[in-house]
Amino acid sequence: MRLTKIRTISLLWMICLIIQAVAQESALAAQGEISYCCKEYPLERNGISLHLDCVSAGVPEPGRQILLLHGSSYSSHEFDIDYQDYSLVRFLARQGYAVWRLDIAGYGKSGQVEDGFMPDTAYAVEDICAAADEIRRNSGQEQIDILGWSWGTMTAGLFTVDHPEYVRKLVLYAPILSGLGEQEVKEPFSHNTWEGAAEDFQKQEDGAFDPEITDSILIELFCSSCWHYDGDSSPNGWSRDVFVDNNTRLIDLERINVPTLVIYGSKDPYMNHKLLNEAFELLPEGSRVQEIEGGSHILMYEKPYYRDFQERVVSFLNQ
Repeated sequence: MRLTKIRTISLLWMICLIIQAVAQESALAAQGEISYCCKEYPLERNGISLHLDCVSAGVPEPGRQILLLHGSSYSSHEFDIDYQDYSLVRFLARQGYAVWRLDIAGYGKSGQVEDGFMPDTAYAVEDICAAADEIRRNSGQEQIDILGWSWGTMTAGLFTVDHPEYVRKLVLYAPILSGLGEQEVKEPFSHNTWEGAAEDFQKQEDGAFDPEITDSILIELFCSSCWHYDGDSSPNGWSRDVFVDNNTRLIDLERINVPTLVIYGSKDPYMNHKLLNEAFELLPEGSRVQEIEGGSHILMYEKPYYRDFQERVVSFLNQ
């Protein structure tokens, strides 16, 4: 049964790659056949190999180095679904950025961990620090920009509090500002499913994905990438940090002292709106708190909102 499932998913992955290649061809034609360069930078911490890569389009402009930090279930491939012009990685590269992606230990292309509880938020911050050191060495730039998504806002926020000298600007996209409710977490690894990978995409009343919000091909490519890079399980250390009392603050906004963009969708179920309303007062000068009406937790892949999201991010970084 499992072999049949794997073969079926492998076939689907091949089909999706074909679709992806066709879509990429059209997108490149529309963008004037832009050529992207992706280079991997071998990295190791705590005896575990870490996947760090950098995507650029031509020579990055001075001062434009940005590190993207993934969420709790899947790795950094999430930022680069190569369909039409949705990819945040390629968008930022076209704006002159060197776009760095890190897979935390146990995720994606990084080395596996025996204890799935080990890569919690604090552990991830040390992986981020190792990646930031590598970026600074290779770029010659003392400070970098950081964008975190979902759990990545917790790791990015804590890293910025601990190492403000490393960070020029911070983007907290769909931030997990407070606990999501107390739950006992017993399993060190989560069980990934195709359905789980798609659960953040908006649905209609009948339970079908809303085609006005998200392209069905994009959903298939996203889920295929999740399976391809992260397989059927991911570390679960983040759960013990997140599934705590709703009043527990998970990002210490008052201690962040670099300009910060907090950006989220109005339909994101994980948002603490009380804290969002306070965020602007807590953050330093030059910060922004922006809601995109109608967007969800995955608004960077939603047809009505993704371009607005991209433009707001780059506008903040360039201000």
